[in-house]
Amino acid sequence: MTGKESLRQEQQLKLQQRLNMHNVVLGRMLEMTAPEFDDEIRRQLDDNPALEAHDDTAPTPSADPDDDFGETSEQLQLADYADADDIPYYRLGTASDHSSDDAFDAVTLAADDSESAFEILLRRLAAESDLTPAELKIAGYIIGNLDSNGYLTRPLADIADDMAMSEGAAPAPDEMNRVFMAVRGLDPAGIGAVDLRDCLLLQLDRRESSPDVDLAFDILLDYFDLLSKKHYDRLAAALKVDNDTLARALDVILSLNPRPAASLDEGASATRARHITPDFVLECDDNGKFRVTLAGNHPRLSIEPSFSIDPQGGTNASLASAKAFVRRKREEAAAFIRMADLRAETLVAIASAIATIQHDFLTTGDRSLIKPMILRDVSELTGLDLSVISRAVAGKYILTPHGVYPLKFFFNEHPREETGATSHRISQAIKELIDNENKKNPLSDQAIMDTLVASGFDIARRTVAKYREKLGYPVARLRKTFRTDDI
Repeated sequence: MTGKESLRQEQQLKLQQRLNMHNVVLGRMLEMTAPEFDDEIRRQLDDNPALEAHDDTAPTPSADPDDDFGETSEQLQLADYADADDIPYYRLGTASDHSSDDAFDAVTLAADDSESAFEILLRRLAAESDLTPAELKIAGYIIGNLDSNGYLTRPLADIADDMAMSEGAAPAPDEMNRVFMAVRGLDPAGIGAVDLRDCLLLQLDRRESSPDVDLAFDILLDYFDLLSKKHYDRLAAALKVDNDTLARALDVILSLNPRPAASLDEGASATRARHITPDFVLECDDNGKFRVTLAGNHPRLSIEPSFSIDPQGGTNASLASAKAFVRRKREEAAAFIRMADLRAETLVAIASAIATIQHDFLTTGDRSLIKPMILRDVSELTGLDLSVISRAVAGKYILTPHGVYPLKFFFNEHPREETGATSHRISQAIKELIDNENKKNPLSDQAIMDTLVASGFDIARRTVAKYREKLGYPVARLRKTFRTDDI
């Protein structure tokens, strides 16, 4: 060997960040809304026999022995059933606890037998057309690709490819076109359109011919670009019509429905799904102090008594296995209870801090009194990390005396450091200016900025444009309303 082997000892300094599993679980639980946390509790109760739920709203048994046989006749009848799931709903409805919040509600629990838009259109097509069963299957694919407005934005060739993958054979192009035209003939008019212009033309095509309808048809067919940009002067010159004639044709176009599928019944379940379930309830006492509580009726959790002690008896192997199972489930149940309690404390602390900062708004409901607030402000009051607060407020709603608001609504900052106005005040000011502007001559972003600066706001034009877009207002040219003296 020509070389020498040597032993060396090196010292390295490494910084590693390891995430505690408890923090991971807590973060996931903080992100849950009230209904999602209810589902999580039910799942844990099903999976872990060591976890027990208590309904604190249930009446406590009387300690007086004379009351042992004081049950009503309804309660005696309910006791005849072996299991609570076996009790018929009409018995629950007549029981003495019918006033409970969990009483049977036939309206809430009734099955939603209403038809979806897909089912309505397919049923109408089967009843009103002479399509074969094979063509009705093609129609099902086409209707299934309509968007929420009733438009078909996918090419027919792509839909045919879908059928080739699922059905084993692609329809012929002429067959696809025939079915497509049948779908476009359905009510409401405009279903199956490929875009807005096509949708409006389909509706006008079913109108009885008249000079105003014919002119409106020509505008959509040949001058849709001028119409969409509201160049009314150029439109009148191109059509060679006077102001009154153009105004009547535009009134016809404005009477059309750009979203024909919106008129179809979406079903009771879809309506209920849009309801917001608050996660917090804000109450005000007689002294004007706010109290925040968690919404919902989460049960009180505890360790099931039989899991509080280790099992005894049996062979050594079976006893060791039983003890290990009991201890594991008991530890999992205890950990979930701790995390549930910590979740409740954290959420209430964050919501209470928000209520403290936004006290003026929550007292009056005046949006101009909303104070600038960022995550750091809540962190300073609660001592919680910014990431924890961000997770906790996402997707959460609070019920206040002035309505239901998302927690994100209360977070706003100065658009510029040197201005004292909040984003809510600026948005409200821009909204009022646009709502009260002369629609014949709408305000440009520069004009809005000049007005706000004159009112004491320190704001830039690009900031005005950003807030105008967030409010859903288009640029001034597109806000212009046609009047006969505009041309």
